[in-house]
Amino acid sequence: MKVIGYQPRHFDQVDALWQACFPDDPPRNRAAAAIPAKLALGDGLLLVAEDAAGRVLGTIMAGYDGHRGWLYAVASDPGHRGKGIGRALVEEACRRLAELGCVKVNLQVRAGNQSVAEFYRKLGFGEEARISMGRALS
Repeated sequence: MKVIGYQPRHFDQVDALWQACFPDDPPRNRAAAAIPAKLALGDGLLLVAEDAAGRVLGTIMAGYDGHRGWLYAVASDPGHRGKGIGRALVEEACRRLAELGCVKVNLQVRAGNQSVAEFYRKLGFGEEARISMGRALS
């Protein structure tokens, strides 16, 4: 398994993976909307984990605004969990963010998703006293 930058040949596999991992996501988070928007930034922070045959095993999207980094769309193939795919993706994204000067990385976990929260705790992330708020613009 290797972590590499997203390439157009990955689209169909990423789309299927996100649908499997994030079935309740709104349309704005679907691959058809999110990937072109991310690629337009040209920051190289959309990564995939793929096996030797080129099959996508996981994804991560990272962002950096000069103040903080963020992790999004961290997904691993349900049939390959527990094999270090998620860890490799998070570590590579954090490494790339650090290269950009990022000193703090944030992420959000849906309330009640304890297994995912525990995954991030094992990677050194901790809960912070914050209220997550959002506003859809379209």
